[in-house]
Amino acid sequence: MSCYSLKLFYALLLLLLHAAGSILGFNSLPNSAEIKCIESERQALLNFKHGLKDDSGMQSTWRDDGNNRDCCKWKGIQCNNQTGHVEMLHLRGQDTQYLRGAINISSLIALQNIEHLDLSYNDFPRSHIPEHMGSFTNLRYLNLSYCAFVGSIPSDIGKLTHLLSLDLGNNFYLHGKIPYQLGNLTHLQYLDLSYNYLDGELPYQLGNLSQLRYLDLAGGNSFSGALPIQIGNLCLLHTLGLGGNFDVKSKDAEWLTNLSSLTKLRLSSLHNLSSSHHWLQMISKLIPNLRELRLVGCSLSDTNIQSLFYSPSNFSTALTILDLSSNKLTSSTFQLLSNFPSLVILDLSYNNMTSSVFQGGFNFSSKLQNLDLQNCSLTDGSFLMSSSFIMSSSSSLVFLDLSSNLLKSSIIFYWLFNSTTNLHNLFLYNNMLEGPIPDGFGKVMNSLEVLHLSDNKLQGEIPSFFGNMCALQSLHLSNNKLNGEFSSFFRNSSWCNRHIFKELDLSYNRLTGMLPKSIGLLSELEYLNLAGNSLEGDVTESHLSNFSKLEYLNFVPSWVPPFQLIHLGLRSCELGPTFPSWLKTQSSLYWLDISDNGINDSVPDWFWNNLQNMILLNMSHNYLIGSIPNISLKLPLRPSILLNSNQFEGKIPSFLLLNSNNFSDLFSFLCDQSTASNLATLDVSRNQIKGQLPDCWKSVKQLLFLDLSSNKLSGKIPMSMGALVNMEALVLRNNGLMGELPSSLKNCSSLFMLDLSENMLSGPIPSWIGESMHQLIILNMRGNHLSGNLPIHLCYLKRI
Repeated sequence: MSCYSLKLFYALLLLLLHAAGSILGFNSLPNSAEIKCIESERQALLNFKHGLKDDSGMQSTWRDDGNNRDCCKWKGIQCNNQTGHVEMLHLRGQDTQYLRGAINISSLIALQNIEHLDLSYNDFPRSHIPEHMGSFTNLRYLNLSYCAFVGSIPSDIGKLTHLLSLDLGNNFYLHGKIPYQLGNLTHLQYLDLSYNYLDGELPYQLGNLSQLRYLDLAGGNSFSGALPIQIGNLCLLHTLGLGGNFDVKSKDAEWLTNLSSLTKLRLSSLHNLSSSHHWLQMISKLIPNLRELRLVGCSLSDTNIQSLFYSPSNFSTALTILDLSSNKLTSSTFQLLSNFPSLVILDLSYNNMTSSVFQGGFNFSSKLQNLDLQNCSLTDGSFLMSSSFIMSSSSSLVFLDLSSNLLKSSIIFYWLFNSTTNLHNLFLYNNMLEGPIPDGFGKVMNSLEVLHLSDNKLQGEIPSFFGNMCALQSLHLSNNKLNGEFSSFFRNSSWCNRHIFKELDLSYNRLTGMLPKSIGLLSELEYLNLAGNSLEGDVTESHLSNFSKLEYLNFVPSWVPPFQLIHLGLRSCELGPTFPSWLKTQSSLYWLDISDNGINDSVPDWFWNNLQNMILLNMSHNYLIGSIPNISLKLPLRPSILLNSNQFEGKIPSFLLLNSNNFSDLFSFLCDQSTASNLATLDVSRNQIKGQLPDCWKSVKQLLFLDLSSNKLSGKIPMSMGALVNMEALVLRNNGLMGELPSSLKNCSSLFMLDLSENMLSGPIPSWIGESMHQLIILNMRGNHLSGNLPIHLCYLKRI
């Protein structure tokens, strides 16, 4: 066939395929019929956006205007290019870019085709993971880590049978048991529940997750009971983290040997691990293959560590991370570990290394980068130098933490000069270091990026060489005895690091003089704290107008900042007597302290209306007057608000700390579910509240702390108070309450403090106090009319 005939054949074939595609619908849609998002899903996303605070523009494209209606083009959204259904919602926060506020995941249920949901690294404090998470039946990836979620893990997640990855770690406040229904997620490859407050026994159904590669249940959790041997079924695991008060028994250790793929093992708070030789033996067999080993808070001794590394073959060339912090180790273990040739990170913090850890010229691993010896009882004698040691200085070490030890003299500085040449991060805070910082420090340590020397006894002027350390980004020298004029510190420095310098903390020293205008050179500052010195003079906009990135400011008494702060501390700065009207310009604040400022004024309405984003507000110890407006305040973040020691009067608002005022009406706000349902703390002690306790405590079921002491309350304690099942502290001291304790209080099993003293309560002490309130640390019932014998059940209160 000629070339011409061949070309003609292919041309006809392409025409036929195109025609067939048109008939069968295989060809791409023309631009005029471009797939756009589904309207119901667009509305669901807009509803989800509502109530969130977005200071960094993560949802800036989520608009309802004519030019931006296609949600498939919104930031963080990915749609199926044929159906238009939303398949991915990826809004992971980072650094200063994150969402905050009250989140409503339930509004996303309309996204029935979503496969990927990532809301990690945002700030949704006191929000709950919704119970009906199982509605997202197509999810393959779910990441809600680092979000400050509270409550329990919904069992409904067990319906997400297509899940490959589930990360709920580092929420810190998730509590309760792991739902056994998670065992239904048989396709799961990644499961992280670490750094929460989970408890109870591990469900054996976790052994069904045979595809798991990563399982982390360590960090902050307090699991109990025996470790289920079914975990040994997870033979594909390469990472395993377990933590809690497990009953470590020798017979339960055999399953560890099934985990032949394991490269990372993290065990924390297994306090009886030190007494289980068989467990240590099984761990020892894993070491040659491990790249990371963490045995934290397991009460291990030097002898235990020697048994782990009983043979030269266990000085693994693979092991790069070794964390033995919070045990009972001494410097002999430190010497033993010098034999590991490949260590990059070594953490021995919170041990007891009282003798010279470097005696005899300890040689760092040539690859060691991070060394943590925080809180190890180290003294000046721990750093004896010898000629052999000086010859073995480390250029690989970039991170060194020697904080919270017993170091006093400048010997540590000279040890650093001779033993490290490339440090980036140095932590020496909370020691007892005295005298001036040596002159040579800035020249020798010129690679430093972060330096913390706070909470010592350092004296002399602040060395100007800090401003000549061109890599320095963070300098903390607070709580020392440094003196001299602040301006000289700036005047004698080149500030070659001004384009990267982010944190300066010189608070609580003895600095004097005026604030120089040259401080404006540090235009990248995010954190500035000069409180607790003797600075004088006026602070004007010309000083700080360059600080567009400032987030934390603590020192300025009378200045209106041109930026949006999220944290502002102005305690004891004599702001009064009028209320600072310039606060109206700060719409991003979530942390504000203007306590003890001599403010003798009423609080304007605009201020009360701007509290929806507040996490902490402290206006205590002023002379604030008048009543708080009876407006419907919705506080989704359940903030801590301290208004005590003022002169407020009238009806009690739905706030938290209001003691030492003149309030008299408890009923109107407490029984109003629209204003009180999010209360976490209520302190109205030392007021003039009279009459009986209201019987509507079911409307404040989220309450954790209640203090009604030193009022004029009378009558019986109502049964509905037993609805406060989450309450941790109940203080009704010094009132006129009568009658027997209601049996419903036994439901308050989370109480660690119960103070009913100085009332007129009668009847026997109930046995259910000992049977139900096992968390009690403080129990005070003196000064009542109680009768009968002490119930033997009080002996169950082991934490009293």
